[in-house]
Formats: sequence, structure tokens, C-alpha cells
Amino acid sequence: MLTDVRGWVASGDSLGQAVSRDPAAGLSASRLLADHDRTQRDLLGAGDAMQRLLEDEAVTDVVIHDRQVWVDRGDGLERVEVDVGDETGVRALAVRLAALSGQRLDDAAPIVDGVLPGGTRLHAVLPPLASDGTAISLRPLHQRTFTLDALRERGMVCAAAESVLRALVRRRANVVVAGATGTGKTTLLAALLALVGEHERIVCIEEASELRPNHPHVVHLQARQANVQASGSVSLSDLVRASLRMRPDRIVLGEARGAEIREVLAALNTGHTGSWFTLHANSAADVPARLVALGSLAGLDGHAVAVQAAAALDAVVFLRRTGSHRVVAEVARLEFRDGSLLCDVVLGVVADGRMERAGGWPDFEARWLR
Repeated sequence: MLTDVRGWVASGDSLGQAVSRDPAAGLSASRLLADHDRTQRDLLGAGDAMQRLLEDEAVTDVVIHDRQVWVDRGDGLERVEVDVGDETGVRALAVRLAALSGQRLDDAAPIVDGVLPGGTRLHAVLPPLASDGTAISLRPLHQRTFTLDALRERGMVCAAAESVLRALVRRRANVVVAGATGTGKTTLLAALLALVGEHERIVCIEEASELRPNHPHVVHLQARQANVQASGSVSLSDLVRASLRMRPDRIVLGEARGAEIREVLAALNTGHTGSWFTLHANSAADVPARLVALGSLAGLDGHAVAVQAAAALDAVVFLRRTGSHRVVAEVARLEFRDGSLLCDVVLGVVADGRMERAGGWPDFEARWLR
């Protein structure tokens, strides 16, 4: 109904003209459109003021803590003056957002993860688990997708790193994109997937659908939590197994964070080349430990993970964030040596911002860039 009203007013023939011609009506077409937008934000979003923050392309995160609102525009969290009311109002907002995402949030289920209709990711925790009051975390999904050229212009990718990344996509390497939260892993991965040939079929597997590469043939699979009867869940592991039967040319896991790493490594060791996934890590050197830790959640010992990862994964691309600046800081390769999985950096950023070749570069270059 709301969308119909906006179309009616915007068309300029009926209600919009009638309201403008009749001062007694007390409304103008612009006022009606503004009321429509505000009502839509209240009913289908986080409320008028909060939704305006989420729609700001510069905002990557909005959090509510102790009845205060904070946003991240690239330089860390900063407080903004938005009145969210008392604790009762904040709790009501969290419960309403959970309902919009199809989830339950109450004293029996005090933690929720969900996705709002516009794609914004929701995480909320109720008291007494959140001792300072209801805590809400929102991560908006901005529709803008950067090209690799645009990321180079913004300083995220230097010329040396760009040539390596293009070669890894073209030569169908299996790659891990690693970095801390907010370093741009999803942004970079979407830009790289846009380089994949149009004849290839990409299957993207995520907890919440965020990857939106500019590519004509992408299948999006999204995990599902259990319902209130504790049934009906579909895990990332389930989706990885399902993807193998969907004739994928490339399998992409939005983020490896649990036991699904077993299915991913198994898939990449059975001929599924050109696949990518992201991973939280503090440096490229920490990636082996993270893989072993995730493998343990699936019942794999360290040796099994090391052997499979060394055989399946061709490169690690590590991103670092300093203030608002995000950059591809390291390119590395994984090796199984002396019974352990090791990460050998072949290209790294030095003090002046240039990327410098390291000891393993000649072998890496011979395999992927020639």
C-alpha cells in the first residue's frame, strides 16, 4: 500500500495534483511523500532517525548501548544524538526488528541474529545478559559494489597487488581473504568475483546474504536458524554440501567461522578450483592457527587440517585497516612443512606504502603470474 501511494503521488496525475491544487487539504505532494517515507521507515525499518543512519552510504555499523547510539563511518565508533527513548523503548525496538527478520526475541530467547527486509544484519541481546540494557547491533547492506579499478583508485589495492589478484582469479586459484572485522574483506571479494567470466556459475554461501558481485550468474544460499521449536535449521555445512550438486564453477563461502571448514576443504580437494572464502585473522601468519581451530570444531585434528589446507589453498590475501584506510597488506602462500601448516608471505606492504617481494616470490610468480 505504501509503495502504491508513492507511485500515485510521483506520477503527478491524481492525488499529487489534487492535493497541490486544494490548499484546504492541508497537504502537499512533497509532504505526503515525506510522510510516506517516514511511515515506511517506522513500519519496515528501524524508525525514521535510525533508518536514515542505516541508509547513509558512509555508515558501516550502527550500535545501541545503554540507550546511546553510535555509528562507524570508517574512523571508528562515534556517538550521534538520536533519541531512542528509555530501556522499554529500546527493548521494544529490538523485539520489533527481530520480528521483521522473522526471528523471536524474548526472555526465553534473549539473543537474536537476523536480516531485516532491506538486507541490514541485526544482532540484539536482552537483559540480564546485556547488563547495561538491551544491546542492538546493525550492519547495513549498501547496494554499491566497487570494481577492482575503483578500489585501486581509493588506495585499497596497489598496482602490484592488483596484478596478483587478477592473476589469481584468472588462473582459478583457491584463495582465503583474511583480516579483522571492518577491513573490507567482503568488499574486495565482491570486486574480485566481478572479474569471473560470464559463462561461469558462482555459488555464494553465507549466514546473511551480503555478497553482491556484479556478475550475471550468481546463486545465493543463506543459512537458516532453528525456529522456536528448535527445528528447521540449515547450517553452512549443509549449504556447502548442497552447493556441490548445483553444478558450481566456483564455490564462495562468505565467511568460514565454524565446522563448515571441513566441507570446504573437502570440496576444494576434489577439483573445485577458483573458489574463495573469507576468514577473521590478525595477520596472514595467523591464518594456519585459525584454520586448525575451526577444523577442531568439526572433529579434525591439526595434522588433518594442515595437510588438507596445504593441498587445497593456493594463496592468502590479508587486509589491514588503519583508521579509515583499508589496504591489501600481504599476499602469502600456505605450505605443509615439518609437520605443520605455515604461511609464507610473498608480497607485503612496507613503511612507505609500497609492496615488497619476499623470499617465496619467485616460486609464487612462476606458478600464478606466468
